[in-house]
Amino acid sequence: MDEMTRMHRPGEKVPVIGIYECTCGQGHRFTSTDVRGHTFPPVPKECSGIGWNLMIPAHAEQSP
Repeated sequence: MDEMTRMHRPGEKVPVIGIYECTCGQGHRFTSTDVRGHTFPPVPKECSGIGWNLMIPAHAEQSP
């Protein structure tokens, strides 16, 4: 499974710099600008989602 199709749960380490969207489908977004040490945040309180999907990866040359 590649990073574009894998769901990431809150608390997991962010594997790829980019923009992630919550699995609820209501457009809740999380932007990762630095991979090192970052983990996925909880989904918003009012949200029915359970994790995050990579929507727009950053350019490979920007990844550490």
